[in-house]
Amino acid sequence: MSIPADALHAAAQQYGTPLYVYDAAELDVALARVRAAFGDARVYYAMKANPNLTLLRRLHAQGVGFECVSAGELARAARVGATGERILVNGPAKTPGEYATGAQLGATFILDREEEVRLLPPASRALVRVNPALNVSTHDHLATGAAGSKFGVTPEQAPRVLDALRAAGHTALGLHVHIGSAIRDAHDFTAAFHRLGDLRAHTGPLDVLDAGGGWGLGADLHGIAREARAAAQAFGAELWVEPGRYLVAQAGTLLTRVVGTKRTGRNFVLVDAGMTELLRPMLYGAQHPVTPLWDRSGTATWDLAGPACESGDLLARDLRLPDPHPGDLLAIHEAGAYGAAMSSTYLTRPRPPEVLHDAGTWTVIRQRETPQDIWHAEETGA
Repeated sequence: MSIPADALHAAAQQYGTPLYVYDAAELDVALARVRAAFGDARVYYAMKANPNLTLLRRLHAQGVGFECVSAGELARAARVGATGERILVNGPAKTPGEYATGAQLGATFILDREEEVRLLPPASRALVRVNPALNVSTHDHLATGAAGSKFGVTPEQAPRVLDALRAAGHTALGLHVHIGSAIRDAHDFTAAFHRLGDLRAHTGPLDVLDAGGGWGLGADLHGIAREARAAAQAFGAELWVEPGRYLVAQAGTLLTRVVGTKRTGRNFVLVDAGMTELLRPMLYGAQHPVTPLWDRSGTATWDLAGPACESGDLLARDLRLPDPHPGDLLAIHEAGAYGAAMSSTYLTRPRPPEVLHDAGTWTVIRQRETPQDIWHAEETGA
């Protein structure tokens, strides 16, 4: 993130905390890195990482398509003007409404099971998601290409599903693979692409190979891209990719203020953000870099604890921090993906605002909620 500390302090002062801030320059740089590595591959943003409409419009204007996994995400894609080949419809349990909306928008469907062939709208375009049955280097909840996960068809089933699509009058574009998120070892991708390559003798040439996403933030994109291109070339296929977290994570920071401290069995810094603002540490054991935006003597080791009455409401452990005082500001980095997107109103805590820093100017891209916003749908007119 290129936003200077004084600008972060100014944003926290103006908009309050907890507060999500995004760096427009980092969004653009991340997309440029993907395109430099993958060349002319078609890029679809996995919207679940962060569906903020302002960010979607920025990506759409740069020619990025969208991978959608719900009716709400399809509505967002349509809202920013995406149609046709700029939309993918994915997910293991698509509803009739999602099939209908996808067809209305002219989207391409990603089949997750054999039975979907008969559920597709007439004359659909489709990819078949293959589960390569690999153990990959990420948290179990993020591993989507393991044999025991709920995603995709087996490699043995894939040729049969492609044939069934053609027999039903659909356009069978090719194959799709996505082995998980935040993958740490690039060799996992190599293994997945090789599993797909083994299918060439059974499928013949294909129009598209969708290599998914899931690259770790420090991944060797050029190395992964070489392997993905080689797999696509084996089929004579166009390469598609679906980055989500990679595009937005480093652009986002959660700002939170110190409320106080306590010392029991461990040292705790109590802050005004917690699991309702950033669930990833509790859900995935995710470790986010944290920067104290103050300079003071007396460094010690602290755990960063949120306000929820939940023992798991810890944003970080074993941080070395200078002596914290109430009102001090902390920046929790790499929070642009699955941060605001997973935020909740548990405990009737209003979700935080989101602001975008672009060329030195702050723009509010999501207002802070109020308690009244939260309970509005519960009021029945009585």
